[in-house]
Amino acid sequence: MSSIDPSILKKAESWLASSIDEASKESIRHLIATNPTELVDSFYQDLEFGTGGLRGLMGVGTNRMNVYTIAMATQGLANYLIACFPGEKIKVAITHDSRINNTLFAMTTADVFTANGIEVMYFREMRPTPMLSFAVRHYGCKSGVMITASHNPKEYNGYKAYWEDGAQVVAPHDTNIIKEVQKITSFEQVNWNKQDNLIHYIEEDFDAIYLEKVKELSLSKDAIQAQKSMPIVFSPIHGASGKMVPAALKAFGFENIQVVKEQAEPDGNFPTVIYPNPEEPEALTLAVALGKKSGAALVLACDPDGDRYAAVVPNEAGEYELLNGNQTGTLLVYYLLSRKKELGLLTGKDFMVNTIVTTELINKIAEGFGIPCYNVLTGFKNIASIILQKEGKEKFLAGGEESFGFLVGDFVRDKDGVSACALVAEVVAYYKTQGKNVFAVLAEVYQQFGFYKEALISVTKKGKDGAEQIQQLMNQFRTNPPLEMNGSSVEKIYDVKNASIHYPKTQKTEVLDLDKSNVMQFYLADGSKISARPSGTEPKIKYYFSVNTSLSNTSDYRKIEKVLLEKLEGLKTYFS
Repeated sequence: MSSIDPSILKKAESWLASSIDEASKESIRHLIATNPTELVDSFYQDLEFGTGGLRGLMGVGTNRMNVYTIAMATQGLANYLIACFPGEKIKVAITHDSRINNTLFAMTTADVFTANGIEVMYFREMRPTPMLSFAVRHYGCKSGVMITASHNPKEYNGYKAYWEDGAQVVAPHDTNIIKEVQKITSFEQVNWNKQDNLIHYIEEDFDAIYLEKVKELSLSKDAIQAQKSMPIVFSPIHGASGKMVPAALKAFGFENIQVVKEQAEPDGNFPTVIYPNPEEPEALTLAVALGKKSGAALVLACDPDGDRYAAVVPNEAGEYELLNGNQTGTLLVYYLLSRKKELGLLTGKDFMVNTIVTTELINKIAEGFGIPCYNVLTGFKNIASIILQKEGKEKFLAGGEESFGFLVGDFVRDKDGVSACALVAEVVAYYKTQGKNVFAVLAEVYQQFGFYKEALISVTKKGKDGAEQIQQLMNQFRTNPPLEMNGSSVEKIYDVKNASIHYPKTQKTEVLDLDKSNVMQFYLADGSKISARPSGTEPKIKYYFSVNTSLSNTSDYRKIEKVLLEKLEGLKTYFS
């Protein structure tokens, strides 16, 4: 016991002296006696709101997801809501996905809210994150909570807090909520006296309301009618989107939809995958196998809470190829802008939003159509913040991020895998009627706007030691930045945390007009861009790579792609 930091031991002992359940106390005693490393990681800090809200490993302790950290966070949020809306009727929407303990955590959240006199709109059944976002605004709620850890491994859970605009909380609300939570220093400060009469259930009829909004996004009903029998395979990867994505595809007019039966049922153990993340090709193995068997024109999948989506399509050789988030984002942006222009639906007040680690090709396409595209920090809450700022003055068309997230229209204020799946299917159908596959379309886009290729490395650093190592890496980038990579000099460095742009050759420094965040970006003379960013939701540091060149002839697509892929591999060696 003497080897454990006294302050951490004191926190653990305060839990032992509290009114928590006996099973949790026994877990703490076991950690103290046998696993001091795990004890430290469980108590060395309090969970904080990152880009995805509250998220962490499930277990006992202040740095773990459990009914007590959930209850304390909810009490802090309840206190903040009451302070922000004095004398007003306050409603909060709540749902969850398929993760372990999700019903327990969601009901704990609801109970604490009702104990504080706050009405709860509670989804009777699990539903995807975008539906929670939509419900907040539809029902006039002041806040919302989604219990999910998105695409994290099965050991994780999380708590996404939303504000009255249907978006995840941003400054100043995020930090103010944390301050309120930090005032809750013991469990006795949590009001546990629930009032069941303040819970109102959202039933299945809400699905039709949401789907009607999704259906309105369609721009090519004739093309869908012509391709209504196009084979589509979908997998919810054991998550909450198993009902809604097929329903959205059918609402668009698609009739030949197969769901991967092995992954159709919600299951927080995610038994058929290593990680329930559609960004990982392994998670799509069963879906692609069914796609090949059925000759699918499109294979789709969503993560457990249905906000991320993935698309796999046959390439020109008939081989199924996973499109990354930059490619699907590029296709959707190009399709939306070209179709809206063709149909006369661009208003002159339209805008788009992109994140700073997503392909800059999206900015180029928007510029080509005369549409402003605003750049924001990573995290869809930052895209939603721009939508709110410009509401009533400009019209949001679409926005996305490279991590398989996209949003069209503003009735949802978070990434929406359900509507994105339906729109990707429409894109495939639309170009199929023209005799093109999506790679031919991408080649045309690259020829017109520039050939961009991106890659990502995620390096996992777990626990307290891992967090310190990530911080040391970021400090090193700031104090001793690379001046050359892959034979190309570093022309400028964006230090987003310190809001500065540094030019190594001239030693000149300028102010960076962007919200502060722990991100470093290196721009090379050959047009390459490398971004380093600690994840806000996982114990990882992420490196984003982007290279580009011109494409004079679409028939050279694969040849030039190979050159760009080799360039990406060269850049990766500096960070792997």
